[in-house]
Amino acid sequence: MLYYLGTELSSDVSALNIFRYITFRTVAALVTSAVIVFLFGPMIIRSLRLRQGRGQPIRADGPESHFKKAGTPTMGGLMILSGVIVSTLLWANLSSVYVWVVLMVTLGFGAIGFYDDYLKVTSETHKGFSGRRRLVLEFIIAGLAVYVIMINGDAPFSSSLTFPLFKDWIIDLGLFFVVFGAFVIVGAGNAVNLTDGLDGLAIVPVMIAAASFGLIAYLAGNAIFSDYLQIHFVQGTGELAVICGAVIGAGLGFLWFNAPPAAIFMGDTGSLALGGMIGTTAVAAKHEIVLAIIGGLFVMEAMSVIIQVASFKLTGKRVFKMAPIHHHFEKLGWTESQVVIRFWIISVMLALIGLATLKLR
Repeated sequence: MLYYLGTELSSDVSALNIFRYITFRTVAALVTSAVIVFLFGPMIIRSLRLRQGRGQPIRADGPESHFKKAGTPTMGGLMILSGVIVSTLLWANLSSVYVWVVLMVTLGFGAIGFYDDYLKVTSETHKGFSGRRRLVLEFIIAGLAVYVIMINGDAPFSSSLTFPLFKDWIIDLGLFFVVFGAFVIVGAGNAVNLTDGLDGLAIVPVMIAAASFGLIAYLAGNAIFSDYLQIHFVQGTGELAVICGAVIGAGLGFLWFNAPPAAIFMGDTGSLALGGMIGTTAVAAKHEIVLAIIGGLFVMEAMSVIIQVASFKLTGKRVFKMAPIHHHFEKLGWTESQVVIRFWIISVMLALIGLATLKLR
């Protein structure tokens, strides 16, 4: 919205030219979303606490330290999404199809997560939305998003898979790219969802991933920088940096209230939406494989659940004391703060490795 103010009035007021720059609008989106969450966060928390009663159900088989969290409201993702959506609409160039595609996935996944949280709170159990139905809806939303991305790009590159470290090595997947891209987005959404189990554990790695892919999207969308770094140029993806900035700002605001002891939990409302948003950004910027590196912490959390379930079904034995893996370390005696901070460190290191692939060509 404010982007158009700069384009329409810059000829009369030269200072408004600043609204043309993605870098300025990204920082502005970050600050705006943070302010929105800081201002309206307490009101949202009070409202959710009144409506949810006993708050998010606590797993009976979980670490004993979690029982003291009973009564903490969930659906904190509403705070994050409010800041992200408003800030994006204010600062992004709304003529970009990528902006609308990412917003569609973010809101769609957020709605699915909200319904799941609602069922859990009202039934006071961990059994929310049917897993199979939830995945079907997620794949429909993600598949539609990938198809829109593909038809709005330059064929055959828009349907191709690119590889880090190799400039010219690409594989055209054709229509199968819709399936592949949808899998990336759905996988990212659910991996972040599984990571969200401790106070502050998910939101900081999400901000780290958002910062990384904000930079990647900006560089990939800039013809000069992409040529210098020898990465594939994807016209229009630079605007996704604005959304990533908004996610960072909203995440900082949410972390203020989610820091131990948490006043509110993110819930599926936030984790599914943010994971889907990061996954869609990676697909749009043609860095799907790099997502597995930068989001390696989320991959580790998801794989721990898959391994645990598969092992128990096949052998009747568990590989981990408890899954996802952050609970395994709690069972080993790590304090919650030790798990969270050490996982943050891992996330930073993986992000640096992922970003290094931009230059290693």
